[in-house]
This record gives sequence, C-alpha cells and structure tokens, in this order.
Amino acid sequence: MDWIISDELGLTVGHLVGWGAASAMIVGGVAPYIPQYRQIKKTQDAEGFSLYVCLTLLIANTLRILFWFGKRYELPLLIQSIVMNATMFAMIHLCVTVRKKNQIIRARERIFTGAIFMLYILLCCVNGSAQPDETAHWLGQRSGIVGGEKPHRFYDMDRKYFWAWTDFQSYVDCMLVFSVLGAALTYLLIEFSPFVELIGFLAVFTEAMLGAPQIAKNHQNKSTEGMSVSMVIMWTCGDLFKTAYFVIREAPTQFWVCGALQVLLDIVILFQVWLYRHNTAAARRLRRGD
Repeated sequence: MDWIISDELGLTVGHLVGWGAASAMIVGGVAPYIPQYRQIKKTQDAEGFSLYVCLTLLIANTLRILFWFGKRYELPLLIQSIVMNATMFAMIHLCVTVRKKNQIIRARERIFTGAIFMLYILLCCVNGSAQPDETAHWLGQRSGIVGGEKPHRFYDMDRKYFWAWTDFQSYVDCMLVFSVLGAALTYLLIEFSPFVELIGFLAVFTEAMLGAPQIAKNHQNKSTEGMSVSMVIMWTCGDLFKTAYFVIREAPTQFWVCGALQVLLDIVILFQVWLYRHNTAAARRLRRGD
C-alpha cells in the first residue's frame, strides 16, 4: 500500500523504497571490495587478487559513463560508475604499494608512460628543430626515468607487461588515454544510434565478465588463497539485487541480460572455493608457518 508519510512533502512508501534501492545501487557496488581491501592491507599480500578485476571494472564503468551521454539512464547508475572507478584506483594503489614492499630483489621497472609517449610524438611532429633523442631525454628527465636500467614500457609491445606495471601513475595514465580516446569517439558519433547502443552493450558485457579474471587466477593457482570469499559472496548478492533492479526499473536490455551472466560467473567462483578448499587450507598453513 502506498501510504502517505507526509502530505506536505508528498513522501510515500514507494518513494522511500526507490531512494533506498538507488542508494543501495551506489554503495552496494563498492561494498564487496571492503573486505578484500582490508585482507590485503592486513596480510600485506596482494598475489591472490587479480588486478584485471580492476581493469574490467574501470573499462566497464568508463564506457557506461560515455553511454549516459548518448542514452540517458537513471542517475544512480551514473553515480555508481563514478564511485566504482574511484574504488578501483584505491584497490590498485594498495596492490602496487604492497607488491613493491614485498620485492626481495628490485625488479626492472615496468611503466606505461602513455601520456609521456603521446607528448613525445607531438613534440617530434610540431618541433622540427628538436631531435627525437633530445626530446626523449627531456621527457625522461621530466618523468624521472633517465639513468639506470631502461624500464619496460607499454609501447615495447610486450603483452606480459600490460597492466602489470610497477607504479600507480601508469595505471592512471592508461585509463586517462582510454577515457580521452573514448570521449573523442563518442563525441563524433553521438548521433549514430548503433554506436551508442554498442557502447552500452560493451559496458555491461565487460562488467558481466568481471569474475573471469578471478576465475582464471584461481584456476592458475589451483587455490583461492588471497581472495576474499566475503567479497565474492557480496558480489553474488549484489549482482542478484542489481539484476532484479534492472528488470523492475526497466533499464536498457543490455543491463539485465549481462547482469544475469555476471551472477553465473559469481556462482562459478563460489564453486572454485569449494573445489580448491584443500589447496587453499594448505596454502594458509604454509603462510602461517604451521
């Protein structure tokens, strides 16, 4: 029953439920990463958490933000995407910091330098008097990477170093380049309906594949040690709620179809928790020195 709570404000139970659901959508997406963040901070071990989870969510939510400009959907979903991107950068910063602390032997630096590289190309094009070597040296001084062993860079085209960089700024640069290129393309094709629909599909499909990197990580380790089970349980509950929200609120079809796929992958991860339970227990005993 749609009871009137206040005649003056016109508040109804339906309004309160709607606001509560919208708030849950915004906060609920972030909540699963709180136990994972605390576990990494407590154990100082980030090896069990796949940073490709962060990449997946950063791409998905950046595309969803771009999709909003072409096809306006509910504002809480837009706010959720912004909050989620901030959360993923916090997770990346923690993981990079922990992995640096755990290095016994200092490894060769791996950096993206996307913004620096684009600036290098620009300067070489517009400044005919500047020699490429001189420009590269100037950029190296600005970035603090001149001298010592030459770091691995993104444009070395070595796939194994992608999204495995040793400094946080590289992850920010990578997403900045992706966002700028995506925004430029969206601006040019904003009136082309199939392109806008494609962005929407790619956004929710990428998010639906969120569990895939963690599934691969667990399969590779034959263990779920380092992965927060609480995070996955909260993923599952949140994805069930989110999919139901999409259906009830009549969100674009791409949203609820891919939401159902996301729930399926969550179930696969929970199955891995059961499948690798003995290996996980052994890994924990080894870490504790039992």
